[in-house]
Amino acid sequence: MDELFAVDAEARRKTLTTAAARHIRRQETGRPLLDDIRSNIDAAQSVALPSSALSKACQYAITLWKKLTRFLEYPELELSANLAENSMRPVALGRKNWIHIGSPQAGPKVAAILSVVESCRR
Repeated sequence: MDELFAVDAEARRKTLTTAAARHIRRQETGRPLLDDIRSNIDAAQSVALPSSALSKACQYAITLWKKLTRFLEYPELELSANLAENSMRPVALGRKNWIHIGSPQAGPKVAAILSVVESCRR
C-alpha cells in the first residue's frame, strides 16, 4: 500500500493534476501493484485454515476488493479518507460539548447539520 501512496505522491510532484493524467498513471503503476497484493491475498487464503483469523482477513479483503480498487476507475478519488476524516474531527469532538445547545434535542441535530455542511465543503 505504501507503494500506491508513493505513486500518487510522485504524480503530485510531477504536477500530474489533471484527472486524465492521474488515471493513466494509476493504471500503469497502481494496477500492477494491486494485482500483486491480490495474488498475495489469494495465496495466503489458499494455505490458511478456513476458520483461522488469516482466512477471515483474506475473505474480508476479497469481499471489499471492488471498493479498494475503485480509485483506479475514478482518478478524482483520493487513496485515503484522511482529508475527510481530518475535516470532520472538530465536529466529532464538538458533539459531546454541543449536547445541550438550546435544548437536549438540539445538540444531535446541530452535530448532524455540521457534519453535512463539512462533508459538502470537501
